[in-house]
Amino acid sequence: MYSTSIVLPSKFKIISETPTSGIYEIEGLAPGYGHTLGNSLRRIILSSIPGTGITSFKIHGAAHEFDTLTGVREDALNIVLNLKRARFHLIGDEPVTITLVATKSGIVTAGEFTTGGLVEVLTPEQPIAEITDKSGRLEIDITLAKGLGMIPRELLIKEKAEVGHIIMDAVFTPITKASYEVENMRVGDRTDYNRLRVSIDTDGSETPSVILSKAVRIMLDQFKAILDLKEFVVPILNQEPTTISEEVILEEMEEFKGDEESSDRDMTDVLKTRIDSIQLSTRTLNALSEAGIRTVGGLIQKTEKDLLALNGFGDKGLKELKDVLDDFGLALKK
Repeated sequence: MYSTSIVLPSKFKIISETPTSGIYEIEGLAPGYGHTLGNSLRRIILSSIPGTGITSFKIHGAAHEFDTLTGVREDALNIVLNLKRARFHLIGDEPVTITLVATKSGIVTAGEFTTGGLVEVLTPEQPIAEITDKSGRLEIDITLAKGLGMIPRELLIKEKAEVGHIIMDAVFTPITKASYEVENMRVGDRTDYNRLRVSIDTDGSETPSVILSKAVRIMLDQFKAILDLKEFVVPILNQEPTTISEEVILEEMEEFKGDEESSDRDMTDVLKTRIDSIQLSTRTLNALSEAGIRTVGGLIQKTEKDLLALNGFGDKGLKELKDVLDDFGLALKK
């Protein structure tokens, strides 16, 4: 008897995390699914997470973006390039224009913008220009808006801009870098299962774990829209199909960090324990893996009859499982 089910992976595991970067792992992916999920997640992370970007700017004293300014080392074009390296977080949803006015000699940074409490400057130390003369003056207005991905100026020109403002390519994504790696791992006797490692760097407006969670939810929403699903039906061996609501599916995608002091949460963690992480014989583990049983929670949904019907599973394996479940305070379904 050959398996007709695809083994499900583990939940995301945090390898390292800071407010602006994070590395996460998924283990136990079926062969080939590391690249399938990794590439999809990376593309969604880079293109579909909303953020804040500069849509237009005005440099007082510069007639166009190739003009020069008296007493300022950089020309208007270099100032624009420096502005593109600055990162902002718009607190509201409506576009906002903020202003920078500098008259003292020295380097002018993004932190000198007057935000009025509606914008957070995420890179306050980013240089914008250098005033080299006592008579030099730099005054810049920039308009910030929220959006997705990158929108070229040709499309933004269609939108209404304030008089004197020059439209620029808008980079909205809060992601500075996203990548993934796939390596093989052992599950039972097989060594071709996948371990997926996702790395995310952000501008600080969103934490990497929140961005990863949003990307997964976007993927789920796309699939649900395609299939027009109101609920998911999951067949269980030798039983009637079990219906799982969308709310249950979404609960599976909630934050990785829970309240460990809660007894309910402790039991949930037990049910999520992978069978390949507990002490089971290779024969028993292979039989369960082939049947698509990967967690303790999935195991207790089976009756003794269900398990004895599995290929390669016998009375010895049944006793072994009962002993393991007894240690957890659990039992097979009656």
